[in-house]
Amino acid sequence: MLIDNPAGGYRFLTGISPFSSGVVANAGHEVVHATLGAHVPWRQGFEQIDAHLAAVGRDRPALCAIELRCPAPYSMPDFIDFNAGYVELVRSWDLYVGDHNPLARTNVAPAHDPPDEPVLHAFSYTVEADDAPVTFVVSGAGEIPEASLDDSEIIRKGETGPEAMREKAAFVAATMGSRLQAMGAGWDLVTTTDAYTVFMHEGLLEDAVVGAMGPATRHGLRWYRSRPPVIDLDFEMDVRGIRHEITV
Repeated sequence: MLIDNPAGGYRFLTGISPFSSGVVANAGHEVVHATLGAHVPWRQGFEQIDAHLAAVGRDRPALCAIELRCPAPYSMPDFIDFNAGYVELVRSWDLYVGDHNPLARTNVAPAHDPPDEPVLHAFSYTVEADDAPVTFVVSGAGEIPEASLDDSEIIRKGETGPEAMREKAAFVAATMGSRLQAMGAGWDLVTTTDAYTVFMHEGLLEDAVVGAMGPATRHGLRWYRSRPPVIDLDFEMDVRGIRHEITV
C-alpha cells in the first residue's frame, strides 16, 4: 500500500519497521540520489545528511532512502538488534508517518574491503521540481517473502549451486517488478539496477534477471560482489529511477 508523506514530498510503499519497500516522488518533486565520496560510520552519516539537506534548503523529512554497508552478514537476531538502533535514530528525526518508517533502505556486506563497522554509502532525498519525471527508489530485497524476518522462509536456504541461485535471483527480480508496479512505476522508468551476490555462476544474471528487466536493460546492470545483510541470504537487488545523481 502506498502512503503519502506530504512533509517529505513523496509516497512510500509499506514494508517492515526498519524500512519501507520503496519511495516515489509526489508531483512537483523529484528524488535526488547522493553517493558519499568516502564512507563514514552510519550515525555520523546521518549528521552529514543533515548538513547536506540544510545546504540545499530541504528539511529532514525530505530524506527518503538510505544505503548502508556492513562488515559482514548478520545473524537474524543481530540484524533485528541493529535495526532497533537504526529505528531509534529515524524516530529521533521525527520521520515516521504514523506507525510506518517511510525510508527505503539497502544494506549489504562487501566481499572485498569491507568496512570495520556499519557505514553510510549513499542516500536519497526529494527536491521541488515542477517539470520532474517520475522518480523513485526501490529498497533492497533478498530471496525471502515480503515483510518476513523469519530465516526459515528463505528461498532454497543453504543452497548456492547454479539452479538454486537462478531460483533465488528470479524470485528477487520478480519482487522488484512487483514493487515497481505497486508504486505506479515500471521497468521502463528504471535507470539503475543493482545486483548483490558472491555466487555469480555463469549465466546467472542473463537467465534470471535480464529478461525481467525489459527496457531497463538499456541502462545496464551493475553487479556488486557483496552479500545481503543476513546470513543465508545469497542474492539481493535494488533499483531506482533517477535523473540527478550526485557525489557529496
